[in-house]
Amino acid sequence: MLTPAPELLLRLPKSELHVHLDGSLRPGTLLALAHERDVELPARSAADLADHMLVSDASSLEEYLQRFEVTLAVMQDADALERIAYELAEDHAAENVLYVEVRFCPALNTAKGLASSEAVEATLRGLARAKQDLGIQSGVIVCALRSHAPSRSLEMADLAVGYAPHGVCGFDLAGAEAGNPVADHIASFERASRAGVPITIHAGEGYGAESIRQAVEVGHARRIGHGTRLHEDRALMELIAARGIPLETCLTSNVQTRVVTSHGDHPARLYLDEGLTVCLGTDNRLMSGVTLTQEYEHARDELDLTWKELVAVARAGFEHAFVDPATRVELLRRFDQDVAAIES
Repeated sequence: MLTPAPELLLRLPKSELHVHLDGSLRPGTLLALAHERDVELPARSAADLADHMLVSDASSLEEYLQRFEVTLAVMQDADALERIAYELAEDHAAENVLYVEVRFCPALNTAKGLASSEAVEATLRGLARAKQDLGIQSGVIVCALRSHAPSRSLEMADLAVGYAPHGVCGFDLAGAEAGNPVADHIASFERASRAGVPITIHAGEGYGAESIRQAVEVGHARRIGHGTRLHEDRALMELIAARGIPLETCLTSNVQTRVVTSHGDHPARLYLDEGLTVCLGTDNRLMSGVTLTQEYEHARDELDLTWKELVAVARAGFEHAFVDPATRVELLRRFDQDVAAIES
């Protein structure tokens, strides 16, 4: 049995299904963009800015989300979005990530006149350049926000549908979970579902298992973002397992938002033991101060996942990616080939 040392986990071919564009800027890029756009920041050096943006003092999901006001201040034009998207893909490629789904809410990039459609196009351009330069494949997940009016969520669903032929791979509902149920946004999920756009929904992070039930039964969710509190409802956990709905697990951010007390207390180990599908993601590389490889290290060290289990988790990311069948077959072929080379 191979020991999953850090260099081995770095070589492991991976996919990233849960990462937010506006939570994953490089500190140096955030600093440069702010300087160019005359935006005041809470720190003057990249190192100090990285320290400030790392969320270590939040008591809830809502407090964690406050840091996004800083990053969004520099994400109001097409050039900035294209650069940030390219660099995010570049950072993933450096970790041997073969496929990444980048999610964001384009409605939040319109404060200075940029259209939501232009925000999507700029992000797609950055990811397309990264594919050309680095070979990393990608898709965009358009997010609606729970705290926004249902009409605005429907606009985001329409945007996802409209750009589905051009690189948008899914639709999501994110943001403050408590007091903002999935059912409020049912029209947007119906719109995406009818058009065949895959749906993933943040649920069971800032609220209980009932939020996950709504995501599945009302929101047509094919994947669940986080799903950390699923264990609170045994029957629902069995339903999720039976349907093969994967959990997009983000260990570090769940500690930061106080959903769990530590990496070792995360229920991901329980979910795997109960036959559920778990995929690892970073959530926000900047705010969480974590890479995807480091999340695999946390799963190894704090959850005692073996090499075989980590390989299965990594493979699940490709199995449940929002891609067409031919792309999935090719990604899995390459994954199996690369893993075999590592183990030989």
